Amino acid sequence: MTHTPPSGSGKNLFSRPSYKESVRIGDILRKETVGGMVLIAGALLALVWANTPLRDSYFALRDFHFGPTLFGVDLNLSIGHWAADALLAVFFFLTGLELKKEFVIGDLHNIKTAAVPVTAAFGGVLVPALIFTGVAASSGGGELLRGWAIPTATDIAFAVAVLAVIGSALPTALRIFLLTLAVVDDLIAIVIIAVVFTDELKFAYLGLALIPIILFTVLARYCGKFFAKYAWAAWIILLPLGIITWIFVFGSGIHATIAGVVLGFCVPVKRTDGREGIGLAEQFEHRFRPLSSGICIPIFAFFAAGVTVVSSDPNSGNVLTDPVFWGIVIGLVAGKPIGIMGSTWLLTKFTKASLDKDARWGDLLGVTLLAGIGFTVSLLVSELSFGLESPHYEHAKVAILSGSFIAAILGALWLVPRNRRYKAINERETRDEDHDGIPDVYQQDNNS
Repeated sequence: MTHTPPSGSGKNLFSRPSYKESVRIGDILRKETVGGMVLIAGALLALVWANTPLRDSYFALRDFHFGPTLFGVDLNLSIGHWAADALLAVFFFLTGLELKKEFVIGDLHNIKTAAVPVTAAFGGVLVPALIFTGVAASSGGGELLRGWAIPTATDIAFAVAVLAVIGSALPTALRIFLLTLAVVDDLIAIVIIAVVFTDELKFAYLGLALIPIILFTVLARYCGKFFAKYAWAAWIILLPLGIITWIFVFGSGIHATIAGVVLGFCVPVKRTDGREGIGLAEQFEHRFRPLSSGICIPIFAFFAAGVTVVSSDPNSGNVLTDPVFWGIVIGLVAGKPIGIMGSTWLLTKFTKASLDKDARWGDLLGVTLLAGIGFTVSLLVSELSFGLESPHYEHAKVAILSGSFIAAILGALWLVPRNRRYKAINERETRDEDHDGIPDVYQQDNNS
């Protein structure tokens, strides 16, 4: 399609990737779309169950405890805790794989290209955090301030699922931008979880965790061809090392999902034999992303999203009077677009960067609205911020669901008309191309 480039010269903010990179990104987007649909279904099921007369059975299931003590680490956890710490470790393992690939062969490999999504992601984290902090501080601060990181995360699966439904004709550069932005956003969230929510660090367990991590790295590095050829080998050899790593990281005081990220970074991206072809990281991503998107994340969403919207507990308070609720909703719905759009505009204002010729600022605004869909990581951070017993935690969950829903609706209302316009342009250009390819005699007969 032909559009007039914006004024100015210099590198594009949304430059077209190579064909190989486009295929890889497209494959990820399709899988994230399916995962997002399943995630939404799990969250809706939890919401319905938690607001019926059978709600007590839902919370009894979520709070049921089980688990052994291994290597001196008490693993007697609730099912909800297992979902947040163990199942999400699989999600973060995939995140680690994707981050490493982006740094080695993707858009983040080039510093100039990486500057765009990194700047946008930091803006999309900073502004929501400042908004939440301002709302909490104006209401007395104290414990409320602990939730500052909740509205900073973007749920890639949820956002991509919505974009796939409403924006099939939008420029590919926008979808790639959203994915890359969310990857950097995940990296920032990982750092926040590892640094902010580690109260007491036990170096003995951290040192023990290095043993299985080193073994995992050596095996993945030097036996990559073996693991690529035999799918069962990873389950028999690498999975036990991953579980042991997870236990030691859990015992160290660092949130256990960080173990997944570390192990993801240990998998080589390029083939170790020097030949062309996909590396072990991409092999693992193809194998394990369906497990993460189709099982782990939806189960986590099911146990994390269940909240009684209208509670009969007098100690729970009114959700609409809780500053936590408004800080999260405003942070997601307004903070994300302002932060991403503002930082991107500053980049074009003070550097030679410009929008891709196929994109418009209005398109970017729609994508930034969808970036306000915070779900998986936001729910995890809300639990880490306030704890399961705090009424602020329940209100935070309502706020995350409400803010994400509002962001999805606003994004849809904004992008659907633009998508319709792009679709009409594509269809018109396709007809023109077909028409130009027909011999003149047939064109004349057709016209007569």
